[in-house]
Amino acid sequence: MSRVPLPYSQKILELFRNPKNLGKLEDATVMAMAGSPACGDLIAIYLKVDDREVVEKATFESYGCAANIATASVLTEIVKGKRLPEVWRIGWKEVAKEVGGLPSVKLHCGILATGALRRAIRNFYRKRGLKPDWMPEGLTLEERQALEEEKLAEVLSKRLKLE
Repeated sequence: MSRVPLPYSQKILELFRNPKNLGKLEDATVMAMAGSPACGDLIAIYLKVDDREVVEKATFESYGCAANIATASVLTEIVKGKRLPEVWRIGWKEVAKEVGGLPSVKLHCGILATGALRRAIRNFYRKRGLKPDWMPEGLTLEERQALEEEKLAEVLSKRLKLE
């Protein structure tokens, strides 16, 4: 049985080979994770945010495929220099577009990246006891999707241990 390679864009392949902003940010103001190593995709986003709520630095760590690495990499580039309300509005479709598109079976990588980003922003305000007016009470699509993938990975992991 042969496997057909996924139709990755040149930008995804380049970012996979040479990711930008890869690694833990030791002086991060906030961090968050999305995904699960059990499902094969995990992203940690680190943000250094100044007193004006501007992202000074953004880095990531990833356990996953080329699309996972590329979407997290491009996301860290998009957010730099932006205020958190603007960063919050970045959606998975924008990330997918920035990497030159994603194969349909890899759309979840853009969703996980933005899910981790939104978790980090929620954590930033939660640590300060704040709730901005522009932030929704409930979880966004990206946050819900990340949570669902994590729950699914946990269930599958438990089932595999029983067999």
